[in-house]
Amino acid sequence: MRENSRRILGIDPGTCHVGYAVLEQEGTRLVRVASGEISGGTGELAERLVRIYQGLVEVLERWTPAEAAVETVFTSKNPKTAIAIGEARGVVLLAAAQKGLRIYGYEPALVKRTVTGSGRAGKEQVGNMVEALLGLSSSGCASDHETDALAIGITHALRCRFGEAGGAGVPPRRGRARRELPEMVRRQLPAEVRRQAGEGPLRWRS
Repeated sequence: MRENSRRILGIDPGTCHVGYAVLEQEGTRLVRVASGEISGGTGELAERLVRIYQGLVEVLERWTPAEAAVETVFTSKNPKTAIAIGEARGVVLLAAAQKGLRIYGYEPALVKRTVTGSGRAGKEQVGNMVEALLGLSSSGCASDHETDALAIGITHALRCRFGEAGGAGVPPRRGRARRELPEMVRRQLPAEVRRQAGEGPLRWRS
């Protein structure tokens, strides 16, 4: 890692699988260093959380990020699900804090809005923009958990660049403008993607 670069760990918490993404930011350049999925396996929740903790510690020790961006717990119709994911997130925060990382939280809708321009974007739309922003192939991610972790890491990197780290928001927009990408994302896109959009506002594909 270069002296003036920032290494970020994006994490998508879960009770069975945890997505992780290590990104390196140097100025306007953002590169995927590593990404994947930590499996909690099967068994009781406590056993899965131990495996998740151990797997995350291995990631932290191998890639030595300085900051962690973690998705906050969403509101679930099933209280048991929300509580379980909250417990998994606690394990993630513990592992990161023990390694001395600065930790930031981002709501799912904010991540979607930062990356795609819409807080209601679907998985495919988020995946398309993650691939464009990082220059990945269409088969660059093995799972939705990995894609989400990359999106969380991208969100933190972009918001740090523009002085909005920690979840301060791009305000939601109404009508057709909701589908436009935030300016911070437009600036980060590869030149060929910007050229395809022409002079008008860049939008994700329907």
